[in-house]
Amino acid sequence: MTHAYSELYLDDAMANLGDMVEYAVCDLGFAPDLFWGWFLSSGIASKFEKGNPKYVAGMSGFELAEAVLAETNVRCEKKEPGTSLRGKEYWAGWILAYYQWETNQRFEDIAKDGLPLSAVLSLYLLHEADESKFVEAANEILARNRAARPSRLREIRKARGFTQQQLSDASGVALRMVQLYEQKQNDIRKAQAGVVMRLAKALGCEVEDLMG
Repeated sequence: MTHAYSELYLDDAMANLGDMVEYAVCDLGFAPDLFWGWFLSSGIASKFEKGNPKYVAGMSGFELAEAVLAETNVRCEKKEPGTSLRGKEYWAGWILAYYQWETNQRFEDIAKDGLPLSAVLSLYLLHEADESKFVEAANEILARNRAARPSRLREIRKARGFTQQQLSDASGVALRMVQLYEQKQNDIRKAQAGVVMRLAKALGCEVEDLMG
């Protein structure tokens, strides 16, 4: 598996994200998912997950938290970071940094599909286990949630007001194939490019929109 960025940055990235979460939740008093949502929307999460050295290693956790608040225009009383407790808040940020690096997924997708910061905190019982145990648990949670979620093809088709038959007629893709892709019995990401392009054209969307 291709990792998100060089392993040379990993220890710093994990420690800094752990410190960021601990400072935001324990020192500033923000609700975990509220602050994590700001982290995701600030643009800093995407830079962090791509291994931008400024964010994964060039800033402390305190500075990362300050940057998130500045980017999202959140005003609060500035406080110096307290003594690091290295408790569950620290661990949640630390292990999320590892999981994102290991799986090369976006933080946004990890949260959306079942592991917001509060859910990671609830898995603190794994804090003494090897990181691989968290990866296994997280993969299982995300896979279960993703399997239960309607396919993007179905969501977009319904939003456009098409029946499966109408989409089949408009795209030239066999009705049974449309059904199999929607039911996830066939993986649309492995479909022939021409098939996906015809579906996207019929639905008036981008090919990438069907791959979620």
